[in-house]
Amino acid sequence: MRDRLIRLIYERAFKYSEEPIFRLVSGGLSQYYFNCKTVTLSPEGMYLIGNIIFDMIANLDVKGIGGLTLGADPISNAVAYTSYLKGKPIESFVVRKKAKEHGTMQWIEGNIKQGDSVVVVDDVITTGSSTIKAITRLKEAGIFVKKVIVLVDRQEGGRENILKFLAECGFPAELEAVVLRDDVMQLKR
Repeated sequence: MRDRLIRLIYERAFKYSEEPIFRLVSGGLSQYYFNCKTVTLSPEGMYLIGNIIFDMIANLDVKGIGGLTLGADPISNAVAYTSYLKGKPIESFVVRKKAKEHGTMQWIEGNIKQGDSVVVVDDVITTGSSTIKAITRLKEAGIFVKKVIVLVDRQEGGRENILKFLAECGFPAELEAVVLRDDVMQLKR
């Protein structure tokens, strides 16, 4: 399944240029770009991601899986659906980019609450800033982060930034990438 997912990411989500023309969220320019939504929102991508990540967390005692909207949403939904089919339901949740401006004015949507343990997911990490924002909101809500899983690690320091931040928050969580940039670049050759 992982090999097929890498191929799907390469075919649908990966863009490459000899010149750095792709503007990243961080503001920098890069020779390559990953638009993982073309994979995470596809039926085959959902199936592969749901199964692969569920297997990565099946032995963890967690209540939920989610992260900063929008990159994390299809990933956490695929895993939640798969978890139900496999008889070990895990709730999906969303961390908003800004608090809801009406009603309950929440940062976090879903069926998780203070004291729960969760897995944080993201589609792509470069610097790790989106993942760190999600972890910040969860910590403020009294929710414990047990693990971070990223679909694609661009291998540009994000992993190290997130692990450092987790340690600062007192979360002895680990970070695991499903796919590394190097895995995809091998297909380019």
